[in-house]
Amino acid sequence: MSSPKVLFGFHAVGVRLKTAPQSIIEIYYEVTRRDARMRQFIDRAKEAGARLIEADSVRIAKLAGSHGHQGVAARVEPVAQITSLDELLENLEAAGIDQPLLLVLDGVTDPHNLGACLRVADGAGAHAVIAPKDHAVGINATVAKVASGAAETMPYFMVTNLARTLNELKERNIWIIGTSDDAPQSIYQADLKGPVALVLGAEGDGMRQLTRKTCDALVSIPMKGAVESLNVSVASGVCLYEALRQRGG
Repeated sequence: MSSPKVLFGFHAVGVRLKTAPQSIIEIYYEVTRRDARMRQFIDRAKEAGARLIEADSVRIAKLAGSHGHQGVAARVEPVAQITSLDELLENLEAAGIDQPLLLVLDGVTDPHNLGACLRVADGAGAHAVIAPKDHAVGINATVAKVASGAAETMPYFMVTNLARTLNELKERNIWIIGTSDDAPQSIYQADLKGPVALVLGAEGDGMRQLTRKTCDALVSIPMKGAVESLNVSVASGVCLYEALRQRGG
């Protein structure tokens, strides 16, 4: 059986309270914090039947491994999740969803960026986020905190060979669209209404060459000011929400 893990921050713990309260072992909260947000959180935890433990900020920081815990941390049991990309796609097909929207991150190693990407993917209704095992960060407490609960709800698959995975997606008739500053068309000119995987590289380096060659098409995000590029999480938001707009919002 998997070992318990720690979630911290109002959003991350709040999503677990909402989606799987039975998996919560105990919640530690900062007893000296008595503002409205904390009171509302405690009321929700009590309604869910969670075990509440009073603690000070130092103890919670030690448990969370971070001082950005907002006065809340929880020890939780892992919840059952889809274990493979194939399983996810087969489940979507069985549910009659024939236009999956996937986000592929090539070389994103910063946990803050990954957390923000998971959050925007969840908000835009993407079905999964995919990354290579050797050029990516895994889900950790910082990712979960920044994701504001999306690390609990957004499937995240780390694959051994990204180019091979992209080719397998092509075999399922999923269009692979990469982002590049020198692409001939913008994201707003691309047709994103069908099954599509949007591929973004790390800020600065962009996609690796093999990943770029595997894409069916390349698009750019128009940059009208002095800066040359966007943070990968912001770029993910631009691309995913354009797909959402084209699909009817």
